[in-house]
Amino acid sequence: MIDKTASSDLTAANLSASQKARLIYDTARSEMSGRLWRAALGSADEAKGESKPSVTGLHQSDPIGLDRLLAILDPASKAALDTAVPQVEVPAKTSGDAVSAMGDGANARYAGMLGAAAERTGLPASALAAIVDAEAAKGPGGTWQPYSRNPRSSAAGLGQFLNGTWEGEAVRSGTWLNSTAEANGWLDARGQVKAESRGALLALRYDPRASIEAVADYARANVAALRRSGATIGAGTTEVAQAAYLGHHLGVGDARRFLAGGLSPDRARKLLGAQVGSAAAERRIAQAGGAVAAHRSWLMDYVGKHVRPERFA
Repeated sequence: MIDKTASSDLTAANLSASQKARLIYDTARSEMSGRLWRAALGSADEAKGESKPSVTGLHQSDPIGLDRLLAILDPASKAALDTAVPQVEVPAKTSGDAVSAMGDGANARYAGMLGAAAERTGLPASALAAIVDAEAAKGPGGTWQPYSRNPRSSAAGLGQFLNGTWEGEAVRSGTWLNSTAEANGWLDARGQVKAESRGALLALRYDPRASIEAVADYARANVAALRRSGATIGAGTTEVAQAAYLGHHLGVGDARRFLAGGLSPDRARKLLGAQVGSAAAERRIAQAGGAVAAHRSWLMDYVGKHVRPERFA
């Protein structure tokens, strides 16, 4: 169980005014495009109800809603909003970003958080770092950007967790996020997220420690689920990291189908188009002779180039 006093430091109320302003700016800018993107892609979050109003209370007819956003933060954010810097968008995963080893590199400040999550879950810290590096938006020198928000979906933070996935981890027994939600009183008697607590829970994605801990729990669960489904995953750090990343990137259902070669052509086309754009996807499909082969080629190439734990050993 997480100490309630310590956990309170992770809530939105403890972000600085400029960080809150960034959060407001990013959420307001991306909410409408995120809904349209999820509708086109047919994501798992949509099936779980992500099309409902989000934590910020934004609706399709009201894509800005800053008053409601400010209501859950503090008044200092309003003044900082005028000078908020533009959001760091998470690019489609089509090219290599500079990767910094932990050591004295750009992301050295996260080493302790990665080590703690690794010790708790039994997963190698370098595997967790590789997953975060493949997901996180990058700043100068390859620095991970904890306050990033994907403008095409609800994905946010270092782990780029969708709203529905993050809530799922909060209600899943045994996770760090579940313990934190319980300690903060964010869950009801049935173990579900209280409506009035959803904002604080989702804002926690912007806390680096929370995001890294959730990456670790989600990775462990996904690797276990893939193994139960019959996928052959070795014990090596690279194999574990890459299998965990497939679960994180695709969701465990699509990851199972991907590894078994069972993604449908329509699903493969949508997934590929979401990453490289529809025109580029169609070119790749024509070159590969089919959507399934094209998506597999792109994703395996990306994973091989970007999910490399040895860079963080």
